[in-house]
Amino acid sequence: MELLSVIHAHQTQLISLSFIAIMMALSPGADFALVTRNNFRSGRQTGILTSMGITVGCLFHLAYCVTGLVFVINNSALASSVIKYLGAAYLIYLGYQSFRTKPETSPLDNPNNTLSRPISATNAFISGLMSNVLNPKTSLFFLGIFSQLVTTATPISMQLIYGLIILLAHLIWFSCLSLLLTSEGLRTKLEDQKPLIDRGLGAVLIVFGLNVLWL
Repeated sequence: MELLSVIHAHQTQLISLSFIAIMMALSPGADFALVTRNNFRSGRQTGILTSMGITVGCLFHLAYCVTGLVFVINNSALASSVIKYLGAAYLIYLGYQSFRTKPETSPLDNPNNTLSRPISATNAFISGLMSNVLNPKTSLFFLGIFSQLVTTATPISMQLIYGLIILLAHLIWFSCLSLLLTSEGLRTKLEDQKPLIDRGLGAVLIVFGLNVLWL
């Protein structure tokens, strides 16, 4: 009952946060490009594992927001610079990987068909995790949300609910995106363009990496 009372008292904030979290998840960015690339390269399972990695990355951001470390990180020039340069380097590396692999043709009747060298389950998860954790824009998003909605009087339970909404928005959207990209109709139509799409998405990741450097 106490939790229900807290939720009722913060229902306006919950509605606002839910809308913002959905819009943030839907907005094209490095995570979107990465999930799309991994789906085209190694199939549905790889895309969903990448989505799970992104979600766990959001959990990392939530952890330092709830503990108050977000203000330490964002007020430290050294910490902010390290995250920025590591994030940019990682996105550029992922994009570069799209150009150095050789395309291979795979059967159309395989729902998890591959474009090139398959991405392992571990690498798929880690790529999503690192892409999200090292993205300075995600840090700024969490800082903005928690600085606007969270005060010293906000219960920890409410802060965790805020975080859960953000996590679910990302997990549901990117998992649905993986299902859509590997649907039979779309997969068949885009089969011949997969090498071009893979390299195009790699170029997008490189652009996002370079853009991070200008933050």
